[in-house]
Amino acid sequence: MKTPVYLDYNATTPVDPRVVERMAPHFTEHFGNAASRHHSLGADALHAVDQARAQVADLIGADPREVVFTSGATESNNLAIKGIADSAVYEDRRRHIVTVTTEHSAVLDPCAYLESRGFEITRLAVDGEGAIDPAELDTAVKPDTLLVSIMHANNETGVIHPLADIGRLCKQRGVLFHTDATQSVGREPINVEAMGVDLLSLSAHKIYGPKGVGALYVRRRGPRVRCEPLLHGGGHERGVRSGTLNVPGIVGLGEAAAICKSEMQTERKRLQTLRDLLETDLLNRIPIAERNGHPVKRLVNTSNISFVGLDSDGLLRKMPEVAASSASACTSASLQPSYVLRAMGASAKAVKGSVRFSLGRFTTEEEIRFATDTVARSVDQFLLSKGDPGCVRDDHPTC
Repeated sequence: MKTPVYLDYNATTPVDPRVVERMAPHFTEHFGNAASRHHSLGADALHAVDQARAQVADLIGADPREVVFTSGATESNNLAIKGIADSAVYEDRRRHIVTVTTEHSAVLDPCAYLESRGFEITRLAVDGEGAIDPAELDTAVKPDTLLVSIMHANNETGVIHPLADIGRLCKQRGVLFHTDATQSVGREPINVEAMGVDLLSLSAHKIYGPKGVGALYVRRRGPRVRCEPLLHGGGHERGVRSGTLNVPGIVGLGEAAAICKSEMQTERKRLQTLRDLLETDLLNRIPIAERNGHPVKRLVNTSNISFVGLDSDGLLRKMPEVAASSASACTSASLQPSYVLRAMGASAKAVKGSVRFSLGRFTTEEEIRFATDTVARSVDQFLLSKGDPGCVRDDHPTC
């Protein structure tokens, strides 16, 4: 079977060949343990890790000493939320956390876990475009609020929350601010210092790096943030995350971060042009198509479209030539309708018919035009198979 046009970059990205090239020697020639500092192989591994730490820090405007390597953003989110909640520095005075209903499950589930342990969790609502009301956030923060955890960009709709405004509010109220920036790192400019972020989660496989490695930014001053480790045994990563470092993966994350930093602006412009081409074509050609999420305040690579009245899973099966997603990859196994779109007030038919198209570094204009043709044809065929005369055709009376 021919490889499909890949429009699911928010689920995962292919590893950039330049990243693979940079990683390769660390599987064979430079295979040392970064904790074995008393011989050259270990010292070489440590040097490679330090270089990657600096590359990741540079991408987000951090000090390299503030970067903790993990297995990915899910672990980073858990370390940030549970680690703060379990820290003896904060446990005597604060037992309240604020988050948002449309967060990734890697934030919502740790919050639910803490709720079962007696923490109070406030889950902010979003409007029809997926945005929070800053006034509601301000009201939600209380004297015993420990942490605000709000993602930068939503994985399903691409909607972007205003980090700098949230960070400013948290600083004014003396509350720690964590953001899951898994979808936005490398795609949107981020500066943790300027934005007032205290903890930030990211994952390599969303920025053309390998799977199984990520990082958590933990602020060192203004204020110094204290995280209790989830894993004990060796005291690696300055005691925050024990375990032998995945040197090849970390090197790949560092190289991916450096490439994103150097190519971000050019790539953003190109991807926005392609996304708008895809979106405009689908909305113009398919009358039952509706865009979900804010029209402007979203990732330049993401378009969430509902084909109202259709079953998106069935539609995707009819067009194997295009790889897109009917829900976030991390929750699709549950076969539940999108809780993100439901929280935005979308109708049941719109939720059931939603498809996320997400573009990336290797997407071409030719692929976009092929994809829109394929989707339009597949929608028409799907309607015909259901006995509908086809409202994607100009001669249909409802079009």
